[in-house]
Amino acid sequence: MAPISTRFAPSPTGRLHLGHAYAAWTAHDRARATGGRFLLRLEDIDQTRCRPEFDAAIIEDLNWLGIAWDGPVRRQSEHFADYRVALDRLTGLGVIYPCFCTRAEIAAEVAASPGAPQGPAGPLYPGTCRALDPARRAARLAEGKDHALRLDVGKAMALVGRPLFWHDEKAGEQQARPDMLGDVVLARKETPTSYHLAVTVDDALQGITLVTRAIDLFPATHVHRLLQALLDLPVPAYAHHGLVLGEDGIRLAKRDKALTLAAMRAAGETPQDLRRRLGLSAC
Repeated sequence: MAPISTRFAPSPTGRLHLGHAYAAWTAHDRARATGGRFLLRLEDIDQTRCRPEFDAAIIEDLNWLGIAWDGPVRRQSEHFADYRVALDRLTGLGVIYPCFCTRAEIAAEVAASPGAPQGPAGPLYPGTCRALDPARRAARLAEGKDHALRLDVGKAMALVGRPLFWHDEKAGEQQARPDMLGDVVLARKETPTSYHLAVTVDDALQGITLVTRAIDLFPATHVHRLLQALLDLPVPAYAHHGLVLGEDGIRLAKRDKALTLAAMRAAGETPQDLRRRLGLSAC
């Protein structure tokens, strides 16, 4: 089997929990089984929620799990210039437009439209600013109005001019349907990139050949495949795995104060205990 390159890419917005351990071990074990590379990336673009203490805690938890990575840790906050290059290219292609709508305005417009298109996570952005008069758009930009940069998915697909596909290990070949997520945000004034743009650029720059991540991110891959085509980036293989659920049957999440790895460690559990609980073979 040819060596593969994988990555674990948590956000330092809280302590890691059992779901993170499963994701990290999955990526790590797949790479090591082929003599490949396993990389660590910290997705810390949200400077309002990411904290240095959580950055350090992630390193501590991974060391305790016995997970070693290759090369330096890539912190997204140190690479905004890479995402700027990608944004400039997309701007040059004419597939990005400024959106001046606030979240409250978008919610109000969606609520007033019973037939508003729906995506995997709820109503989609209705495209208000996509059709904004060019003169009005230019005036708002000249005034310094706050805005996000959105991907015009319809124009982008037309520019690509062909169906796009990607392969998932469990689901098989998939045709990209980025329209199911609508015109996603690629950057904001306070955050000069988004998850969609940063992860697509990073996976290419880091030479990732197999993206392992949870099934809840499956829909995002449709947008990532479109960005890969627009930016002439390689297309990795994908393996979307199941979510680790709590005793209540709900996925573990930091915001719900899921039991952390640190708490499990303090209670006397070992990494091998956790691997058995997750159904993973012993190291």
